[in-house]
Amino acid sequence: MKILAATDFSTRSNRALRQAALLAQSDESLLFMLHVVDNDQPDDLVRMEEREAERILREQMAAMPEIRWTHARPMVITGDPFDGILRVASEIQPNLIILGSHRKQLLRDVFIGTTVERVIRKGSVPVLVVNQEAQRRYERVLAPTDMSDFSANALRAACSIGLLNNRDVGLLHAFTALAKGKMSVAGVDQNSIADYIESERRQASDELTAFLIANDLHRIQWHFRVESGVPTEVISRAVTDMKPDLVVMGTHGRSRLIKALIGSVTEDVLRSLNVDILVVPTFRR
Repeated sequence: MKILAATDFSTRSNRALRQAALLAQSDESLLFMLHVVDNDQPDDLVRMEEREAERILREQMAAMPEIRWTHARPMVITGDPFDGILRVASEIQPNLIILGSHRKQLLRDVFIGTTVERVIRKGSVPVLVVNQEAQRRYERVLAPTDMSDFSANALRAACSIGLLNNRDVGLLHAFTALAKGKMSVAGVDQNSIADYIESERRQASDELTAFLIANDLHRIQWHFRVESGVPTEVISRAVTDMKPDLVVMGTHGRSRLIKALIGSVTEDVLRSLNVDILVVPTFRR
């Protein structure tokens, strides 16, 4: 497996680099450690920062115990961080990109998003966003799904990377009980409303089982969690209750304009939850 870990030498990036090294500790894995030097500055300063970045990367290779047990290659290029990561990804074709969570600059994020979000939006490689301290393996995984092709793609990608193998995996689905509001307005008693919601939950669970079978994902030992509510709120509650090490999500292939107007569940989760998140972008031909 080829892993691309981009770093800006911040504490956030160092956590991501350690996690990348832990995931790359096998004979078949190759870890690319990338730093992108901003080239929107005088040439002399660019060259000086390139030399300094190469020195720091080699020092990290020697100093971080997690990296010593990997096949690691340092890489320094120039350009915009977002564009540089995608250029290198296009060149080396990694199975996984690993990034640290970035500081949020609210006004800038509203218009163009963070580097993480832009890499996910424009790329086609699964991206692991590291928010927590590095851990040897992810033991508890939460996978929210809307039973779409995009969600199935995310689950398959997580399996192929090895993040769902022999894990405690919770499969989370949020459903909408459409008639609940009308029943309340009509004065239907609470027991009948509860029975209706439970009936909807059972139907959603049956559909979830059919979804796994149809996408050849039924061999994993899933633990179903099916709840009524808004997806972002259901996911947030599940993370609070289950305390997973990793959340796995896919993205939908919507236009930038639509995403800017109504947002997306995945981007809301990226911005709000303090947990490691694997995001699998929409496949692009």
